[in-house]
Amino acid sequence: MRLIFTILFFFLAFNLFAQSNIPPGLNLIKTEDLKKDLYEFADAKFKGRSAGTLDELKGAAWLAEKYRAIGIKPAGDDGTYFQYFTLWRNYVSPQSTFAINNNPLKLWKDVAVSQMANINLNAPVIYLGSVLDIESSSVDLKGKVVALEANKRDINLNVSLPTWRYHRAIFTKYGLPLQQKGAVGIIFIADETADQAWDDANENFKRGTYDIEGGVNENLSTFVPVLWLHADMKNTLQQNNAVLKTNIIISKYAYPSVNVVGKIDGTDAKLRSEYLLYSGHTDAHGIRNEIKNDSIFYGADDNGSVNVAMLANARAFIKFPAKRSILFVIHGAEERGLLGSKYYSQHPTVPIKSIVTVLNGDMIGRNNIDSATILGSIPPHRNSIELVNMAFAANKEGPKFILDSSWDKVTHVEGWYFRSDHLPYARLGIPALMYTTLLHPDYHTPQDNAQNINYDKLKKMADWMYRTGYKVANAATRPATDKNFKLER
Repeated sequence: MRLIFTILFFFLAFNLFAQSNIPPGLNLIKTEDLKKDLYEFADAKFKGRSAGTLDELKGAAWLAEKYRAIGIKPAGDDGTYFQYFTLWRNYVSPQSTFAINNNPLKLWKDVAVSQMANINLNAPVIYLGSVLDIESSSVDLKGKVVALEANKRDINLNVSLPTWRYHRAIFTKYGLPLQQKGAVGIIFIADETADQAWDDANENFKRGTYDIEGGVNENLSTFVPVLWLHADMKNTLQQNNAVLKTNIIISKYAYPSVNVVGKIDGTDAKLRSEYLLYSGHTDAHGIRNEIKNDSIFYGADDNGSVNVAMLANARAFIKFPAKRSILFVIHGAEERGLLGSKYYSQHPTVPIKSIVTVLNGDMIGRNNIDSATILGSIPPHRNSIELVNMAFAANKEGPKFILDSSWDKVTHVEGWYFRSDHLPYARLGIPALMYTTLLHPDYHTPQDNAQNINYDKLKKMADWMYRTGYKVANAATRPATDKNFKLER
């Protein structure tokens, strides 16, 4: 009789647990583990983990050791946790020379190069006035260097990192049409906004461009040079008798980056050949210009918060494996243009069709503890209503975040859906979501450090990602891709 009661007790307990929608490993996701891991990963010793540096590789090695300690199996190349790939970096050589009317200009002090090109020019400069006037200009621009004054009037500065993005916004709106009309060089005369952003913008310009083999930034042969001069050059250029002499030398180097890849095998004889992929990224922005007495861009929220949440999820899946296998991919060089995820999606270490879902995270540890969102929940960004419903159900059952869907709209100024590692997978039609607690004033600054993370909120986000993943990894059928899914760009 006692045996019968014991069996009945466990049967009822199991059914009660099953009906509670609580995944069995939830209590293994612990705030203290998240905090300990993040303080280690976002430590000053990694110097901001800039892509293509030893600091990024050291951060990747730290992650791989965590994989090993947790019990995640290697799933990179050659039986390791690592998938190395090559970054091609182009940047302006210090040997480049610049002069207006034979008066030398010092690189980065007097002149900034916002778009590179290997070119030797000795050409007159045509002054076109303000960028606001160029639509009415009928000047033949083929083969000419043109100069015009920047103006912020039609540029949206209500965007994150405006000092990083202003010069690019000016070029996209006003300079790109000039390039398409045949201009062989473009000079922008800085307005007050551009001059105030000079130092921040230069930190990006100095680094140049990065890409993997075959990417648009690997070879700059189709680009024309875009230069920025300070406002005090306006008088010289508007006389329409100025001559630009420049020899821009582009140095090109190969740098290593790496994806950190591990797996937890599934338990179902059939479904274990399919994979749920958790996605984060290793790199931050390294050491840059000083902000508030610090120059290390620690990248605690962006993206250490996601990486330690993935480690916490792994601890849960190790103890309670799912039917499908779980793939953990922490990508390299995300901040250089999603390069690690582009590479892995092109060179997966498991069959690409076996990846049923990608749950990517980007910044999940800041802002109000009750708010968050997922990107990929609204068409045209949504590519699987079944996956979205799983994520919504997981939120309702667990953290109960108030979700701000406005960031997922195509009209949102940030366009953030296109700026994280789920994107290359979504372009392949793989159901994909991005979890985030959104931007904050410390984004891409040294103040994005471990001290400023809300660890209670990070725990809730890690729980949400685990709850969703547990549903996907145990579902009888994989989430279906929406018919006719097509991104707007």
